[in-house]
Amino acid sequence: MSMKKYRVWIIALLCVSLLWGCTSENEKKPEGSATPTEGTKKPTEEVKQVTPTEAEKQPTPAEGQPTPTEKPKEEGKMATVLYQGHGSLRVITAEGKVIYIDPFFGEGYDLPADLILMTHGHYDHTQDNLITTKNADCVKITWAEALKDGVHQSFDLGFVKVEAVEAGYNKNHNAKECVGYVLTFSDGVTLYVSGDTSTTPTMPAFAERNLDYAFFCCDGFYNMGVAEASECAKAVEAKHSIPYHMIPANKGGFDRSVAESFTAEGRIILEPKEELKLQ
Repeated sequence: MSMKKYRVWIIALLCVSLLWGCTSENEKKPEGSATPTEGTKKPTEEVKQVTPTEAEKQPTPAEGQPTPTEKPKEEGKMATVLYQGHGSLRVITAEGKVIYIDPFFGEGYDLPADLILMTHGHYDHTQDNLITTKNADCVKITWAEALKDGVHQSFDLGFVKVEAVEAGYNKNHNAKECVGYVLTFSDGVTLYVSGDTSTTPTMPAFAERNLDYAFFCCDGFYNMGVAEASECAKAVEAKHSIPYHMIPANKGGFDRSVAESFTAEGRIILEPKEELKLQ
């Protein structure tokens, strides 16, 4: 055999060997298996299982509801008025400030005063000596300060706004020497105290103010009687009207029959020592 033919046979045998090896390798790999580059993790790469944290396990609070760490809001405090009897009142504001109005009758003068109001100079409205203690910054407002130079004054004490208004208009009470008061507390609640008076020209204008509470004197001897006081309550149109100063001072501090004859929308009858929340 020539050298040329020998070389051809050698090359042919090499080609057959190569083709046989490739075919055998393909038969060993399962059909459809992925190659290492088709998304499989490397053998050294560990896959961790993630579990929810304790915070994630807590249910989500409904909208508007407090979260587990929040405390529900406490109901707001409000002022209270103690009817001491006759024309005497004690008010404790939401801030705990103590106001005495026309001190004279009854009990309840043991709390330190922050504000003392007097509507006029008669003895049954001016007995602040009954108040056991007064705070160092206690303010006293009488008819003289409230009606200065013939002008009704206003005072803002922070915990309450005090507005002097007309009172008097009868033979026993000169309108130039008497006042009533409108108190506006920090929560917006309003309280009108008539003092000793008959009908005043400004009472009808109070209806526009939507007052919450109003005290009307009605003794019928030194001041207007129950019928006139009822008409005044109708004109003022407070949400609640309360009769007080219903008999002369020397006759006692309260008369149920007089109180019940007072007529008004939202009427409230208070007996001495009774308290009323102003809301």
